[in-house]
Amino acid sequence: MSMKSIIAVILVTLGIVVLAYSGITFSTPGKPVDFLGLHIETTHSHFIPPVAGALALVGGIVLLVVKPRQI
Repeated sequence: MSMKSIIAVILVTLGIVVLAYSGITFSTPGKPVDFLGLHIETTHSHFIPPVAGALALVGGIVLLVVKPRQI
């Protein structure tokens, strides 16, 4: 299996997962804040919209279907 095929399969899989869940939300740790003796942990929420999943799906399918040009 070529590298192009592996990337295409990964893109198709990620695109299907994002579309199946109507977008994916995940959190990453933010900067801790110390205020008046209190230690507060913060988080940042990130959202991957379904449009990104659709683009990944289409891109993966295009990579699988299109043949390289012979010169």
